[in-house]
Amino acid sequence: MNERIRVKDVRLLSDNWYVLKTTTFEYLHADGQWKTTSRETYDRGNGATILLYNRQQRTVVLTRQFRYPTYVNGNADGMLIETCAGLLDDDDPETCIRRETEEETGYSIGNVRKVFEAYMSPGSVTEKLFFFVGEYSQKDRVSDGGGVDSEDIEVLELPFDEALRMVASAEIKDGKTIMLLQFAKTSGLLD
Repeated sequence: MNERIRVKDVRLLSDNWYVLKTTTFEYLHADGQWKTTSRETYDRGNGATILLYNRQQRTVVLTRQFRYPTYVNGNADGMLIETCAGLLDDDDPETCIRRETEEETGYSIGNVRKVFEAYMSPGSVTEKLFFFVGEYSQKDRVSDGGGVDSEDIEVLELPFDEALRMVASAEIKDGKTIMLLQFAKTSGLLD
């Protein structure tokens, strides 16, 4: 553990859906001063996301679903276009993303490749996200997708250039999706 951190108090604020805590800690700054700070952290577990792409057709598979937090923060209809993603639960990242891909998009894909990992909102959320890419074809389609339980997910197959245009026009506003589309562009994934 980091010797520059001394945890003084941890209080549970909520465990209604995931875990929200407030922690008071001392942190040793570069100037040698210990300073006391309190922060809230939201622990929802780690997750994985994937950009499904078809090199030959130059297409990508994305999803569209209602995201309430975006609705209360100015997204008029609350709908968000995203890469397929899900929480790891008790799985490793690759097992998770294979499961989520089939549930959400209806594709059962063979090869997936982890390209990077990132903390998505490190000021308050503990989640680390594992980013994957995977090539798909129509023969990999095993169902209509749409998610499980109460998920209501629309599957979108878009030309890659159209997806990039949708980032520029703010039709795609999801951070993980933008990161994977930019990765695909800069790495030449669909060339």
